[in-house]
Amino acid sequence: MKSLIITTLLVLTTVIGIGNDDSTDTLHVYQFELLEDIGAGSWRKTKKAMKEAADSDAGLILIHVNTYGGLLNAADSIRTAILNSDIPVWVFIDNNAASAGALISIAAEKIFMKPGGNIGSATVVNQTGEPLPDKYQSFMRSLMRATAESHGADTIIVRKDTTIVWKRDPRIAEAMVDPDIEIEGISPKGKVLAFTTKEAIKYKYCEGEANSINEILDKHATQPYIIKKQELKLIDHIIHFFINPVVQGLLIMLIIGGIYFELQTPGIGFPLFVSILATILYFLPLYIEGIAAYWEIIIFAVGLILLIIEIFAIPGFGVLGISGIILMIVGLAMAMVDRLEFEYMPILWSVLGKAFFIVTTTSAISLFLSIWLGGKLFKSSRFSQLALNTVQNTDEGYIGIDNTIINIQGKTGVATTDLRPSGTIEIEGKFYDAMAKDGFIDAGTEIRVVEVKMAQLYVRAISN
Repeated sequence: MKSLIITTLLVLTTVIGIGNDDSTDTLHVYQFELLEDIGAGSWRKTKKAMKEAADSDAGLILIHVNTYGGLLNAADSIRTAILNSDIPVWVFIDNNAASAGALISIAAEKIFMKPGGNIGSATVVNQTGEPLPDKYQSFMRSLMRATAESHGADTIIVRKDTTIVWKRDPRIAEAMVDPDIEIEGISPKGKVLAFTTKEAIKYKYCEGEANSINEILDKHATQPYIIKKQELKLIDHIIHFFINPVVQGLLIMLIIGGIYFELQTPGIGFPLFVSILATILYFLPLYIEGIAAYWEIIIFAVGLILLIIEIFAIPGFGVLGISGIILMIVGLAMAMVDRLEFEYMPILWSVLGKAFFIVTTTSAISLFLSIWLGGKLFKSSRFSQLALNTVQNTDEGYIGIDNTIINIQGKTGVATTDLRPSGTIEIEGKFYDAMAKDGFIDAGTEIRVVEVKMAQLYVRAISN
């Protein structure tokens, strides 16, 4: 009877699935998207995705890519993270994987492309789209070549002749960067290589064609799968928004514009509030992400303090003011740079150059617009009270000196000290500072006030 009960329980648990965990037979896929220009935000999403995939014991990471390129340092960081991932990484190219997108895609274990898609055209260009000098292209060629080589090769020996067949031909990867690389039947000289979906499949740069991620998994996954998509929180979207180069440029304009208007309208406070808020929104997301270091923020703050001292405490504009402006620009620009150590120095200078270009350009535009807008606002009737524009004309009785000094002109007195050429005189029992108009005048000499100019009395000796 006891054995019958045990047998019955075993049958029931088998039928209804109690005690059986089939989770090990299910492929857990972690999916995230790179559907924008590659930059700091893309690198942030990738780091977050890699960590979440590892924490959730994912068996596969699948990246949905559609990009025309972006920042090389961000793309290199993403490439390195894919190559170092313990979890296999596949890429689905939805239309385009150009430039930085091609570098990222080639790093993946498998590439799948949508019909009509493209991959390649990875020449390094500047802000205007012009190709950079060969030292930059050389670095990009090495990155592309090394990434392709990382997937290994098969060695084929036929009658003692050894042939290496790359899973992804490194020469093809280099041809996507350099138009001077010629590959017979694949890439003519003078053209930067880019593959369509069909061409990428033919030359082993794509494992297959698909219209969607589910289609990829249905065809190529060896077991049932569950997809977990990356879910960005509100704070992620906010940080992603504020580390966008365009938004950073606008914040710099608000920082500079706020400082300018605050100096033009002391005591108002609102421009200063805008400038402080823009400064916080500029530096805080960069600091949270580890892009900006505390010393870069300190450099900006010191520069601002020097500029304020120069304007309010020291006449004219000199070393402190110029130093303050330079430090502010350096602080803003350096905060944009994710890291300062690269494998190849020209790329470092390219990244720094772009950061300084953004800061100096937006600062100049902001200053120009502030001056122009300030002139418009302060002349309008609605905002005229923000600045003193009233002219006090002398013919209306407004003067800049004491009336009694003006009335002294033509009067006589005596020099109480030597005038060599300046000294003191006495007129009608009052003492004044004066200057001899011609030569020196000895003490005790009778004088006449011949001119009053800029609150200064000029006198001549009265000849006996």
